[in-house]
Amino acid sequence: MVGGIGLGVCLSFVALLVVGTYSAAAGLASAAGGAVGLAKGAVPALYQPIVQKWGNLCPAINPALLAAQLYQESGWDPKVVSPADARGIAQFIPETWATHGIDGNGDGKRDIWDPADAIPSAASYDCELAKYVKDVPGDTTDNMLAAYNAGAYRVIQAGGVPGIKETQGYVKTIRSLEKSFAAPVGRVQPSQQAAGAIYYAQQKLGTPYLWGGEGTPEQGGRFDCSGLTQAAYQSVGITLPRVANDQYNAGPHPARNELLPGDLVFFSTDLSNSRAIHHVGLYVGGGYMINAPYTGAVIRFDKIDAPDYFGATRVTKDGAAALPSFKPAA
Repeated sequence: MVGGIGLGVCLSFVALLVVGTYSAAAGLASAAGGAVGLAKGAVPALYQPIVQKWGNLCPAINPALLAAQLYQESGWDPKVVSPADARGIAQFIPETWATHGIDGNGDGKRDIWDPADAIPSAASYDCELAKYVKDVPGDTTDNMLAAYNAGAYRVIQAGGVPGIKETQGYVKTIRSLEKSFAAPVGRVQPSQQAAGAIYYAQQKLGTPYLWGGEGTPEQGGRFDCSGLTQAAYQSVGITLPRVANDQYNAGPHPARNELLPGDLVFFSTDLSNSRAIHHVGLYVGGGYMINAPYTGAVIRFDKIDAPDYFGATRVTKDGAAALPSFKPAA
């Protein structure tokens, strides 16, 4: 990374950028409709073609929605087993797999552990559920997701998403996560909490970096990169995951030329895979971020343009709240 620049100059610089950029952004429209693609690197490269193909199996699903379900279920881990004995990347229980598993890769086997079978099976199962609830009033995709969680009979009986807190939460979670996996087809609305997150990070400029630091008194108020961004958004009431590559899924992904102050900016060892993200900073405008760079450095301003620049996330409260908590802190 490029070295930091003078703090006094940059505080005024950032204030001007935030005011100017938000004034310009006040009228931005939300993403327009159209075919849904996958955000760059949001799905691990190994699974991206399968998700893209099978996510278009029927009108009730799309690649981003399918990716959101898989991420929510397993975090892309093809070997995970839940306490309820749900298995693999799509978290099928054996009884459901016996009825709904398909041979997605055409090798003559239906393997619950093989993502090339499990991902197509998840899409196929979604589409089956969509057929069951196709005559139910309301949004077909919402009703399909509700049927996935509560069963098609309850959706049909309720005439839509039933008034079950868990089911309503599941529908909202997947629809929120869907936005973080979709490639935006228009401008992404600015975050309302971004300025507060920047203000918090500004107060930490000059603080020494600490690997694993979360800013606690025991740690002397020091942070690592994702600890700083987590704390910055926590200060405005948004809870982000602890790990940078999970923070990437906390909202939609603006393009480089659409960045606004408060966006999280990410850096990866593999520019096709968000799971390889190794660093995150808080964008302040003008090509700069506030970040906690590495051991021996202090929290400072750095340029974001570097060979390992991966992309950005515009954090939303719903997007952050939708993120699963199955991964340990790092």
